[in-house]
Amino acid sequence: MKISNNFISRTVILLALLFAFLSCSDDQMPTYPPPEVEELNVDYYLTSPDQTNLLTLQSGGMFPLATNNNFTINVSEETTFQEMDGFGYTLTGGSAMLINTMSSGSRASLLQELFGNDANSIGLSYLRISIGSSDLDSTTFSYNDLPNGQTDENLDNFSLNPDMANLIPVLTEILAINPNIKILASPWSAPTWMKSNGSTIGGELLPQYYDTYANYFVKYIQGMAAQGITIDAITIQNEPENPYNNPSMLMSAEQQKTFVRDHLGPLFATESISTKIILFDHNLDNPDYPISIMNDAVAKSFVDGSAFHLYAGQISNMTLVHNAHPDKNVYFTEQWIEAPGDFYSDMRWHVRELIVGAPRNWSKNVLQWNLAADPNSDPHTDGGCTSCLGAVTISGNDVTRNPGYYSLAHASKFVPQGSVRIESNYSSDFPNVAYKTPDNNIVVIVLNNSDVQNTLNINVDSEPITATIPGGSVATFIW
Repeated sequence: MKISNNFISRTVILLALLFAFLSCSDDQMPTYPPPEVEELNVDYYLTSPDQTNLLTLQSGGMFPLATNNNFTINVSEETTFQEMDGFGYTLTGGSAMLINTMSSGSRASLLQELFGNDANSIGLSYLRISIGSSDLDSTTFSYNDLPNGQTDENLDNFSLNPDMANLIPVLTEILAINPNIKILASPWSAPTWMKSNGSTIGGELLPQYYDTYANYFVKYIQGMAAQGITIDAITIQNEPENPYNNPSMLMSAEQQKTFVRDHLGPLFATESISTKIILFDHNLDNPDYPISIMNDAVAKSFVDGSAFHLYAGQISNMTLVHNAHPDKNVYFTEQWIEAPGDFYSDMRWHVRELIVGAPRNWSKNVLQWNLAADPNSDPHTDGGCTSCLGAVTISGNDVTRNPGYYSLAHASKFVPQGSVRIESNYSSDFPNVAYKTPDNNIVVIVLNNSDVQNTLNINVDSEPITATIPGGSVATFIW
Protein backbone atom coordinates (compact mmCIF):
# COMPACT_ATOMS: atom_id res chain seq x y z
CA MET A 1 0.00 0.00 0.00
CA LYS A 2 1.34 3.38 -0.96
CA ILE A 3 1.38 5.95 1.87
CA SER A 4 1.42 9.59 0.86
CA ASN A 5 3.92 12.06 2.26
CA ASN A 6 1.03 14.23 3.46
CA PHE A 7 -0.37 11.34 5.48
CA ILE A 8 3.03 10.71 7.12
CA SER A 9 3.44 14.41 7.94
CA ARG A 10 0.00 14.67 9.53
CA THR A 11 0.61 11.50 11.54
CA VAL A 12 3.94 12.79 12.89
CA ILE A 13 2.36 16.08 13.94
CA LEU A 14 -0.54 14.36 15.68
CA LEU A 15 1.77 11.97 17.54
CA ALA A 16 3.93 14.92 18.67
CA LEU A 17 0.90 16.80 19.95
CA LEU A 18 -0.35 13.68 21.77
CA PHE A 19 3.05 13.16 23.39
CA ALA A 20 3.17 16.78 24.55
CA PHE A 21 -0.36 16.50 25.93
CA LEU A 22 0.40 13.30 27.86
CA SER A 23 3.66 14.78 29.20
CA CYS A 24 1.83 17.61 30.98
CA SER A 25 1.13 17.18 34.68
CA ASP A 26 -2.41 17.89 35.82
CA ASP A 27 -1.51 21.35 37.07
CA GLN A 28 0.06 22.26 33.74
CA MET A 29 -2.86 21.28 31.56
CA PRO A 30 -3.89 24.31 29.47
CA THR A 31 -7.43 25.51 29.25
CA TYR A 32 -8.68 26.21 25.72
CA PRO A 33 -10.02 28.69 25.05
CA PRO A 34 -9.08 30.81 28.11
CA PRO A 35 -12.10 32.27 29.90
CA GLU A 36 -13.21 35.64 28.60
CA VAL A 37 -12.56 38.79 30.61
CA GLU A 38 -16.31 39.35 30.96
CA GLU A 39 -16.41 36.41 33.38
CA LEU A 40 -14.19 38.30 35.81
CA ASN A 41 -15.35 40.87 38.32
CA VAL A 42 -12.18 42.89 37.74
CA ASP A 43 -11.68 46.17 35.87
CA TYR A 44 -8.44 46.68 33.95
CA TYR A 45 -7.39 50.19 32.85
CA LEU A 46 -4.36 50.62 30.58
CA THR A 47 -2.13 53.41 29.31
CA SER A 48 0.36 52.36 26.65
CA PRO A 49 3.44 54.23 25.36
CA ASP A 50 2.06 54.54 21.84
CA GLN A 51 -1.01 56.25 23.36
CA THR A 52 -3.44 53.87 21.68
CA ASN A 53 -4.67 53.29 25.23
CA LEU A 54 -5.01 56.30 27.53
CA LEU A 55 -6.51 55.20 30.84
CA THR A 56 -8.68 52.91 28.72
CA LEU A 57 -10.91 50.21 30.20
CA GLN A 58 -9.88 46.92 28.61
CA SER A 59 -12.24 44.26 27.27
CA GLY A 60 -9.58 41.53 27.25
CA GLY A 61 -6.07 40.80 28.36
CA MET A 62 -6.79 38.90 31.59
CA PHE A 63 -8.29 35.59 32.73
CA PRO A 64 -8.57 33.55 35.92
CA LEU A 65 -5.27 32.47 37.41
CA ALA A 66 -4.07 28.96 36.57
CA THR A 67 -0.73 27.41 37.49
CA ASN A 68 2.05 28.83 35.34
CA ASN A 69 5.59 30.16 35.52
CA ASN A 70 4.72 33.88 35.38
CA PHE A 71 5.87 36.32 38.03
CA THR A 72 3.15 36.65 40.66
CA ILE A 73 2.23 39.74 42.64
CA ASN A 74 0.88 38.42 45.93
CA VAL A 75 -1.48 40.90 47.57
CA SER A 76 -2.29 40.65 51.28
CA GLU A 77 -5.11 42.66 52.82
CA GLU A 78 -3.96 41.57 56.27
CA THR A 79 -0.76 43.64 56.23
CA THR A 80 -1.51 47.35 56.13
CA PHE A 81 0.61 50.47 55.98
CA GLN A 82 -0.25 54.20 55.78
CA GLU A 83 -3.62 55.74 55.05
CA MET A 84 -3.53 57.90 51.93
CA ASP A 85 -4.41 61.59 51.95
CA GLY A 86 -4.65 61.81 48.17
CA PHE A 87 -3.12 62.51 44.78
CA GLY A 88 -2.90 65.79 42.90
CA TYR A 89 -0.88 68.73 41.62
CA THR A 90 0.26 72.19 42.55
CA LEU A 91 -2.39 74.69 41.54
CA THR A 92 0.02 77.53 40.82
CA GLY A 93 -1.14 81.08 40.35
CA GLY A 94 -0.39 80.67 36.66
CA SER A 95 -2.49 77.49 36.50
CA ALA A 96 -5.37 79.29 38.19
CA MET A 97 -5.09 82.22 35.76
CA LEU A 98 -5.25 79.94 32.71
CA ILE A 99 -8.23 78.05 34.12
CA ASN A 100 -10.02 81.21 35.20
CA THR A 101 -9.74 82.79 31.75
CA MET A 102 -11.49 79.86 30.06
CA SER A 103 -15.15 80.26 29.22
CA SER A 104 -17.42 79.35 32.11
CA GLY A 105 -18.61 76.19 30.37
CA SER A 106 -15.14 74.99 29.41
CA ARG A 107 -13.82 75.77 32.87
CA ALA A 108 -16.65 73.90 34.57
CA SER A 109 -16.12 70.89 32.31
CA LEU A 110 -12.38 70.77 32.99
CA LEU A 111 -12.74 71.17 36.75
CA GLN A 112 -15.39 68.44 36.85
CA GLU A 113 -13.07 66.15 34.87
CA LEU A 114 -10.19 66.83 37.24
CA PHE A 115 -11.91 66.92 40.62
CA GLY A 116 -15.20 65.05 40.21
CA ASN A 117 -15.92 61.44 41.13
CA ASP A 118 -17.99 60.34 38.15
CA ALA A 119 -16.94 57.92 35.42
CA ASN A 120 -15.45 60.70 33.28
CA SER A 121 -13.39 62.26 36.09
CA ILE A 122 -9.95 61.45 37.50
CA GLY A 123 -10.82 62.25 41.11
CA LEU A 124 -7.98 64.54 42.21
CA SER A 125 -8.08 64.74 46.00
CA TYR A 126 -5.10 66.88 47.02
CA LEU A 127 -3.73 70.27 45.94
CA ARG A 128 -0.66 72.29 46.80
CA ILE A 129 -0.84 76.07 46.49
CA SER A 130 1.68 78.83 47.12
CA ILE A 131 1.64 81.30 50.01
CA GLY A 132 2.33 84.42 47.98
CA SER A 133 3.71 83.83 44.51
CA SER A 134 5.58 80.81 43.23
CA ASP A 135 7.85 80.96 40.21
CA LEU A 136 4.87 79.95 38.07
CA ASP A 137 3.01 83.18 38.68
CA SER A 138 3.36 85.95 36.14
CA THR A 139 4.92 88.26 38.76
CA THR A 140 6.36 87.96 42.26
CA PHE A 141 4.30 89.10 45.24
CA SER A 142 3.68 88.50 48.91
CA TYR A 143 0.67 89.45 51.04
CA ASN A 144 2.58 92.30 52.63
CA ASP A 145 4.67 94.10 50.02
CA LEU A 146 6.04 97.48 51.07
CA PRO A 147 8.19 100.23 49.54
CA ASN A 148 11.92 99.87 50.15
CA GLY A 149 12.92 100.78 53.68
CA GLN A 150 9.47 100.26 55.24
CA THR A 151 8.48 97.53 57.71
CA ASP A 152 5.16 96.34 59.14
CA GLU A 153 5.81 94.14 62.16
CA ASN A 154 2.11 94.12 63.13
CA LEU A 155 1.16 93.09 59.58
CA ASP A 156 -1.41 95.86 59.40
CA ASN A 157 -1.11 95.83 55.59
CA PHE A 158 -1.53 92.07 55.22
CA SER A 159 -3.96 91.25 52.37
CA LEU A 160 -4.91 88.26 50.23
CA ASN A 161 -5.90 90.59 47.39
CA PRO A 162 -3.26 89.23 44.96
CA ASP A 163 -5.03 85.86 45.04
CA MET A 164 -8.56 87.25 44.73
CA ALA A 165 -8.39 87.57 40.95
CA ASN A 166 -7.69 83.92 40.04
CA LEU A 167 -6.55 81.49 42.72
CA ILE A 168 -9.33 81.94 45.25
CA PRO A 169 -12.16 81.92 42.65
CA VAL A 170 -10.82 78.72 41.08
CA LEU A 171 -10.38 77.07 44.49
CA THR A 172 -13.96 78.03 45.34
CA GLU A 173 -15.20 76.25 42.20
CA ILE A 174 -13.06 73.20 42.99
CA LEU A 175 -14.41 73.02 46.54
CA ALA A 176 -17.95 73.08 45.19
CA ILE A 177 -17.08 69.90 43.27
CA ASN A 178 -14.99 68.23 45.99
CA PRO A 179 -15.49 69.83 49.43
CA ASN A 180 -13.14 67.28 51.00
CA ILE A 181 -10.06 68.04 48.92
CA LYS A 182 -6.94 68.55 51.04
CA ILE A 183 -4.92 71.71 50.48
CA LEU A 184 -1.25 72.14 51.33
CA ALA A 185 0.19 75.68 51.20
CA SER A 186 3.88 76.54 50.79
CA PRO A 187 5.73 79.88 50.67
CA TRP A 188 8.48 80.45 48.12
CA SER A 189 9.69 83.51 50.06
CA ALA A 190 8.87 85.73 52.99
CA PRO A 191 8.08 89.39 52.20
CA THR A 192 11.32 90.99 51.09
CA TRP A 193 11.47 93.43 54.03
CA MET A 194 11.82 90.46 56.38
CA LYS A 195 14.85 89.09 54.49
CA SER A 196 18.58 89.54 54.81
CA ASN A 197 19.03 90.71 51.21
CA GLY A 198 15.76 92.57 50.61
CA SER A 199 15.20 90.51 47.44
CA THR A 200 12.67 87.97 46.23
CA ILE A 201 15.62 85.75 45.23
CA GLY A 202 17.63 83.99 47.93
CA GLY A 203 18.47 85.63 51.24
CA GLU A 204 17.39 84.44 54.67
CA LEU A 205 14.63 85.30 57.12
CA LEU A 206 16.02 87.80 59.62
CA PRO A 207 15.76 86.49 63.22
CA GLN A 208 14.06 89.68 64.42
CA TYR A 209 11.11 88.81 62.16
CA TYR A 210 10.60 85.20 63.27
CA ASP A 211 7.55 86.15 65.36
CA THR A 212 6.21 88.40 62.60
CA TYR A 213 6.59 85.68 60.00
CA ALA A 214 4.86 83.14 62.26
CA ASN A 215 1.96 85.60 62.48
CA TYR A 216 2.05 85.90 58.68
CA PHE A 217 1.18 82.17 58.49
CA VAL A 218 -1.61 82.60 61.02
CA LYS A 219 -3.12 85.53 59.14
CA TYR A 220 -2.90 83.56 55.89
CA ILE A 221 -4.68 80.50 57.31
CA GLN A 222 -7.36 82.63 58.96
CA GLY A 223 -7.80 84.74 55.82
CA MET A 224 -8.25 81.68 53.62
CA ALA A 225 -10.73 80.23 56.13
CA ALA A 226 -12.74 83.44 55.81
CA GLN A 227 -12.93 82.69 52.07
CA GLY A 228 -14.24 79.18 52.81
CA ILE A 229 -10.87 77.53 52.10
CA THR A 230 -9.40 75.23 54.75
CA ILE A 231 -5.62 74.89 54.70
CA ASP A 232 -4.97 71.33 55.85
CA ALA A 233 -1.19 71.74 56.08
CA ILE A 234 1.66 74.15 55.45
CA THR A 235 5.30 73.65 54.70
CA ILE A 236 7.57 76.32 56.11
CA GLN A 237 9.61 76.97 52.99
CA ASN A 238 9.61 75.55 49.48
CA GLU A 239 13.09 74.21 48.67
CA PRO A 240 14.92 75.86 51.59
CA GLU A 241 18.29 74.86 50.10
CA ASN A 242 17.63 76.51 46.71
CA PRO A 243 18.54 80.24 46.60
CA TYR A 244 18.33 80.60 42.81
CA ASN A 245 14.64 80.48 41.96
CA ASN A 246 12.45 83.58 41.81
CA PRO A 247 11.04 83.72 44.41
CA SER A 248 13.19 81.71 46.84
CA MET A 249 14.61 81.86 50.36
CA LEU A 250 17.30 79.93 52.17
CA MET A 251 16.53 78.34 55.52
CA SER A 252 18.94 75.93 57.21
CA ALA A 253 17.74 73.00 59.31
CA GLU A 254 18.87 74.82 62.44
CA GLN A 255 16.95 77.95 61.43
CA GLN A 256 13.83 75.94 60.60
CA LYS A 257 14.05 74.13 63.93
CA THR A 258 14.28 77.41 65.83
CA PHE A 259 11.43 78.94 63.85
CA VAL A 260 9.12 75.97 64.45
CA ARG A 261 10.08 75.27 68.06
CA ASP A 262 10.17 78.80 69.42
CA HIS A 263 7.82 80.77 67.18
CA LEU A 264 5.47 79.06 64.72
CA GLY A 265 4.51 76.01 66.80
CA PRO A 266 3.72 77.94 69.99
CA LEU A 267 1.76 80.59 68.07
CA PHE A 268 -0.33 77.93 66.29
CA ALA A 269 -1.13 76.47 69.72
CA THR A 270 -2.04 79.87 71.18
CA GLU A 271 -4.25 80.72 68.19
CA SER A 272 -5.83 77.23 68.08
CA ILE A 273 -4.59 76.68 64.52
CA SER A 274 -5.05 73.00 63.63
CA THR A 275 -3.24 73.24 60.28
CA LYS A 276 -0.42 70.68 60.12
CA ILE A 277 3.19 71.87 60.10
CA ILE A 278 5.35 69.92 57.64
CA LEU A 279 9.14 70.23 57.45
CA PHE A 280 11.71 70.60 54.67
CA ASP A 281 9.84 70.37 51.30
CA HIS A 282 13.01 69.71 49.32
CA ASN A 283 15.14 66.96 47.79
CA LEU A 284 15.62 63.44 49.02
CA ASP A 285 19.39 63.73 48.96
CA ASN A 286 19.26 65.36 52.42
CA PRO A 287 17.03 63.27 54.71
CA ASP A 288 19.08 64.48 57.69
CA TYR A 289 17.49 67.94 57.39
CA PRO A 290 14.07 66.94 58.77
CA ILE A 291 15.47 64.16 60.95
CA SER A 292 17.73 66.64 62.76
CA ILE A 293 14.75 68.91 63.49
CA MET A 294 12.57 66.08 64.78
CA ASN A 295 15.41 64.90 66.99
CA ASP A 296 14.55 67.97 69.07
CA ALA A 297 11.63 66.79 71.18
CA VAL A 298 10.03 70.23 71.54
CA ALA A 299 10.23 71.02 67.83
CA LYS A 300 8.93 67.55 67.01
CA SER A 301 5.87 68.05 69.20
CA PHE A 302 4.62 70.75 66.82
CA VAL A 303 5.36 68.83 63.61
CA ASP A 304 3.18 66.45 61.59
CA GLY A 305 5.95 65.21 59.29
CA SER A 306 8.28 65.95 56.39
CA ALA A 307 7.87 66.65 52.67
CA PHE A 308 10.12 65.78 49.75
CA HIS A 309 10.98 66.33 46.08
CA LEU A 310 13.04 63.98 43.90
CA TYR A 311 15.27 66.24 41.82
CA ALA A 312 18.13 64.64 43.76
CA GLY A 313 18.42 61.60 46.02
CA GLN A 314 16.56 58.29 46.11
CA ILE A 315 12.86 57.71 46.75
CA SER A 316 13.84 55.04 49.31
CA ASN A 317 15.19 57.82 51.55
CA MET A 318 11.60 58.53 52.54
CA THR A 319 11.70 55.25 54.41
CA LEU A 320 14.88 56.36 56.20
CA VAL A 321 13.00 59.40 57.51
CA HIS A 322 9.96 57.30 58.39
CA ASN A 323 12.10 54.79 60.28
CA ALA A 324 13.90 57.54 62.19
CA HIS A 325 10.56 58.95 63.41
CA PRO A 326 7.83 56.39 62.65
CA ASP A 327 5.25 58.41 64.59
CA LYS A 328 5.53 61.22 62.02
CA ASN A 329 4.30 61.29 58.43
CA VAL A 330 6.10 61.72 55.12
CA TYR A 331 4.72 63.42 52.02
CA PHE A 332 5.76 63.74 48.38
CA THR A 333 5.02 67.29 47.29
CA GLU A 334 6.69 68.11 43.96
CA GLN A 335 8.18 66.72 40.75
CA TRP A 336 8.17 68.35 37.34
CA ILE A 337 8.13 67.07 33.76
CA GLU A 338 10.25 69.06 31.35
CA ALA A 339 8.48 70.41 28.26
CA PRO A 340 7.75 69.28 25.65
CA GLY A 341 7.74 65.92 27.44
CA ASP A 342 8.38 62.39 26.24
CA PHE A 343 5.31 60.26 26.85
CA TYR A 344 7.13 56.92 26.95
CA SER A 345 9.98 57.82 29.32
CA ASP A 346 7.99 60.29 31.44
CA MET A 347 5.20 57.80 32.13
CA ARG A 348 7.61 55.04 33.04
CA TRP A 349 9.78 57.16 35.36
CA HIS A 350 6.94 58.94 37.14
CA VAL A 351 4.91 55.79 37.71
CA ARG A 352 7.92 53.79 38.89
CA GLU A 353 9.44 56.44 41.16
CA LEU A 354 6.39 58.40 42.33
CA ILE A 355 3.07 56.64 41.84
CA VAL A 356 4.56 53.33 43.01
CA GLY A 357 7.78 54.39 44.72
CA ALA A 358 6.58 57.18 47.00
CA PRO A 359 3.66 55.29 48.62
CA ARG A 360 5.79 52.15 48.96
CA ASN A 361 8.13 54.36 50.98
CA TRP A 362 5.37 55.60 53.31
CA SER A 363 4.25 58.77 51.55
CA LYS A 364 0.67 59.73 52.34
CA ASN A 365 0.28 61.61 49.06
CA VAL A 366 1.79 62.15 45.63
CA LEU A 367 1.80 65.66 44.14
CA GLN A 368 3.20 66.59 40.76
CA TRP A 369 4.31 69.99 39.49
CA ASN A 370 2.18 71.58 38.12
CA LEU A 371 -1.48 71.51 37.10
CA ALA A 372 -1.51 73.69 33.99
CA ALA A 373 0.61 75.82 31.65
CA ASP A 374 0.07 77.28 28.22
CA PRO A 375 1.76 75.96 25.03
CA ASN A 376 4.84 78.12 25.75
CA SER A 377 5.17 76.88 29.37
CA ASP A 378 3.92 80.27 30.56
CA PRO A 379 3.24 82.03 32.81
CA HIS A 380 6.35 82.23 34.99
CA THR A 381 8.29 84.89 36.83
CA ASP A 382 11.50 86.45 35.56
CA GLY A 383 13.90 83.73 36.66
CA GLY A 384 11.20 81.11 37.20
CA CYS A 385 10.82 77.78 35.41
CA THR A 386 10.68 78.28 31.63
CA SER A 387 10.02 74.66 30.64
CA CYS A 388 7.67 73.18 33.22
CA LEU A 389 5.07 71.03 31.45
CA GLY A 390 1.66 71.13 33.07
CA ALA A 391 -0.44 68.06 33.61
CA VAL A 392 -2.65 69.80 31.08
CA THR A 393 -1.77 72.42 28.49
CA ILE A 394 -4.42 75.13 28.17
CA SER A 395 -4.71 77.28 25.07
CA GLY A 396 -7.84 79.36 25.33
CA ASN A 397 -10.55 76.75 25.84
CA ASP A 398 -8.52 73.91 24.33
CA VAL A 399 -7.02 71.35 26.71
CA THR A 400 -4.23 68.87 25.98
CA ARG A 401 -3.60 66.08 28.47
CA ASN A 402 0.08 65.36 29.07
CA PRO A 403 2.08 62.50 30.68
CA GLY A 404 1.64 63.96 34.16
CA TYR A 405 -2.13 63.76 33.74
CA TYR A 406 -2.20 60.06 32.89
CA SER A 407 0.50 58.91 35.31
CA LEU A 408 -1.29 60.48 38.28
CA ALA A 409 -4.78 59.55 37.06
CA HIS A 410 -3.89 55.85 37.28
CA ALA A 411 -3.90 56.40 41.05
CA SER A 412 -6.20 59.36 41.69
CA LYS A 413 -9.17 57.92 39.81
CA PHE A 414 -9.19 54.66 41.77
CA VAL A 415 -7.50 55.37 45.13
CA PRO A 416 -9.59 57.93 47.05
CA GLN A 417 -8.71 59.61 50.33
CA GLY A 418 -8.81 57.14 53.20
CA SER A 419 -7.53 54.23 51.13
CA VAL A 420 -4.91 52.15 52.93
CA ARG A 421 -1.81 50.76 51.31
CA ILE A 422 -1.65 46.98 51.68
CA GLU A 423 1.15 44.50 51.17
CA SER A 424 2.32 43.40 47.73
CA ASN A 425 5.69 41.96 46.77
CA TYR A 426 7.89 44.15 44.61
CA SER A 427 9.70 43.36 41.38
CA SER A 428 11.92 45.69 39.35
CA ASP A 429 10.29 44.13 36.26
CA PHE A 430 6.80 44.88 37.58
CA PRO A 431 6.90 47.81 40.03
CA ASN A 432 3.54 47.84 41.79
CA VAL A 433 1.58 49.15 44.74
CA ALA A 434 -1.70 47.89 46.23
CA TYR A 435 -4.51 49.52 48.20
CA LYS A 436 -7.78 48.76 49.94
CA THR A 437 -10.28 51.58 49.45
CA PRO A 438 -12.95 52.80 51.89
CA ASP A 439 -15.48 50.93 49.71
CA ASN A 440 -13.45 47.70 50.21
CA ASN A 441 -12.18 47.61 46.65
CA ILE A 442 -8.70 46.25 46.05
CA VAL A 443 -6.61 48.37 43.67
CA VAL A 444 -3.29 47.27 42.19
CA ILE A 445 -1.22 49.64 40.03
CA VAL A 446 1.47 47.93 37.93
CA LEU A 447 4.13 49.12 35.50
CA ASN A 448 5.55 46.75 32.89
CA ASN A 449 9.08 48.10 33.27
CA SER A 450 10.32 46.56 30.01
CA ASP A 451 9.99 47.24 26.31
CA VAL A 452 8.18 44.00 25.52
CA GLN A 453 4.77 42.60 26.32
CA ASN A 454 4.70 40.48 29.47
CA THR A 455 2.22 38.32 31.30
CA LEU A 456 2.03 38.18 35.08
CA ASN A 457 -0.23 36.91 37.83
CA ILE A 458 -1.92 38.99 40.52
CA ASN A 459 -2.91 36.84 43.46
CA VAL A 460 -5.79 38.56 45.25
CA ASP A 461 -7.90 36.48 47.62
CA SER A 462 -11.20 37.37 46.01
CA GLU A 463 -10.25 36.65 42.40
CA PRO A 464 -6.67 35.82 41.34
CA ILE A 465 -5.92 36.70 37.72
CA THR A 466 -3.38 36.42 34.97
CA ALA A 467 -2.95 39.57 32.88
CA THR A 468 -0.99 40.63 29.83
CA ILE A 469 0.53 44.14 29.86
CA PRO A 470 2.20 45.69 26.79
CA GLY A 471 5.80 46.83 27.12
CA GLY A 472 6.28 50.11 28.97
CA SER A 473 2.59 50.30 29.86
CA VAL A 474 0.82 51.20 33.08
CA ALA A 475 -2.12 49.16 34.32
CA THR A 476 -4.57 49.64 37.16
CA PHE A 477 -6.68 46.67 38.28
CA ILE A 478 -9.74 47.07 40.50
CA TRP A 479 -11.54 44.25 42.31
